[in-house]
Amino acid sequence: MSSSSTTATKTPLESVQACWARVSQNSPIYNFLLSDVVLTSATNGSMVATLPVSPDHLNSKGVLHGSVSATIVDWAGGMAIASTGLEKTGVSTDIHISYVSSAKLGDRLVIEANVTKVGRNMGFTTVTIYKAAAEGGDENKTVVAHGTHTKYILRDQQK
Repeated sequence: MSSSSTTATKTPLESVQACWARVSQNSPIYNFLLSDVVLTSATNGSMVATLPVSPDHLNSKGVLHGSVSATIVDWAGGMAIASTGLEKTGVSTDIHISYVSSAKLGDRLVIEANVTKVGRNMGFTTVTIYKAAAEGGDENKTVVAHGTHTKYILRDQQK
């Protein structure tokens, strides 16, 4: 089986976990910013993770830095593509982020990523970053940022 083909024997969560294990070995920025991320669930075409906001995530105003949100959108879009079983999730061609509200030190972020479409060579995803409510569980969460992420997926040319 080629390295960019799908893996039929893994569950979506196992596919995301395997992809994250590979990517984290080769990405210093992901290791620095996302070392505390927890993958909580995945289905075919979607994944959910959580991340506590740490001092390394803050800007000079003491709230979540926009570049951290952008990194999360980049990472989560790839992990959503991995949930479809692709081992290689491609390279970014476009990322758009709307910053909606803020998060502060100690807040727990809930990251939800969904595949809009994975075609022959392009993958389209949406990512929403929420701040979990202090009480009431994940159903009472506030949108921090919403993004779209497009990736070019080079598949093996063999049939």
